[in-house]
Amino acid sequence: MATIKLWFGRQNFHLSKSFLLLKIIAVVFAVLLFCEFLIYYLVIFRCNWPEVKIRGYDSERETLEPVLKAMFLADTHLLGKVRGHWLDKLRREWQMERAFQTALWLLQPEVVFILGDIFDEGKWSSSQAWADDVERFHKMFRHPHHVQLKVVAGNHDIGFHYQMSTYRIKRFEKVFNRERLFSWKGINFVMVNSVALEGDGCNICSEAEAELIKISHKLNCSREHFPLYRRSDANCSGEDAAPPEERGIPFKERYDVLSQEASQKLLWWLRPRLVLSGHTHSACEVLHGAGVPEVSVPSFSWRNRNNPSFIMGSMTPTEHALAKCYLPLEDTVLITYCGAAGFLVVLMLIHFGLLASPFLFGWQLLRKFKTV
Repeated sequence: MATIKLWFGRQNFHLSKSFLLLKIIAVVFAVLLFCEFLIYYLVIFRCNWPEVKIRGYDSERETLEPVLKAMFLADTHLLGKVRGHWLDKLRREWQMERAFQTALWLLQPEVVFILGDIFDEGKWSSSQAWADDVERFHKMFRHPHHVQLKVVAGNHDIGFHYQMSTYRIKRFEKVFNRERLFSWKGINFVMVNSVALEGDGCNICSEAEAELIKISHKLNCSREHFPLYRRSDANCSGEDAAPPEERGIPFKERYDVLSQEASQKLLWWLRPRLVLSGHTHSACEVLHGAGVPEVSVPSFSWRNRNNPSFIMGSMTPTEHALAKCYLPLEDTVLITYCGAAGFLVVLMLIHFGLLASPFLFGWQLLRKFKTV
């Protein structure tokens, strides 16, 4: 009889242990599924392409011109071997890959522009490190053949003016094409190597300016990495603008923004109706000259901000409309993981009898009140 009781006791222990393990696996799987996949669909699903309206009409009917759907993101900063910790790479690059792939699937853009600083260490990486970074980029930002991907060079890709070299520029252009002028559906875009607009007559700078002058009569839109000149972010607002304590800090010309001279040249040569730029990691909207709008696109990576985003543009040869699409907050994911970890700890304490079950405690409390 004692043997039979012992056998049943062991069986109950193993069943209880297996049941606990199944509960832990179920919770871990559910949290991973939500934080690493579903949250991107739930957040980006709320984004919609803006509608382009015909000027001069009171009705809200859409334009009959073909509309180009374009996505603009900036400052992905893929980490390299020198400053890139493996956990930081895994976490932040997975975030960008899932966000990009989800946006492609849900929003179906026709062209995607990445406005510079693709890599974090391109300005000093070795040939092998560069090749490894490029391979990771192509994996993360893979896209269907019918979607165009256009990339602009940033200071972290080829270096600032004093670091920039023909070798680094050629290396970048070999991977991402040296195309400066891109036209589709009657809309012209120019990808400006703003790092080369130093204005000191260097060979690279002179070639960049000559190229811009050559195509200036064909352009009506501009895409670049460095923002055009502005004193600071003092007039910028919004939840993804620079922090309030940083907005009044004066910008350094040729470092934070283009020089006044280079900005005036670009506006004169290109005469754009819209300018989009990266580099600052924060959002801002500025009017230049005769009302030319510039939109600074925030960073796409959790490494640079808690609330990354990208711009959605609906464009025709004469009109455009922009909307912002926010990605999941990094804090939301971290809080979810912490909450799940706390729940698992409580679950195990209850299982081993170190903590009373809240349901049992509530039932006993209810019986106590009934008895009284």
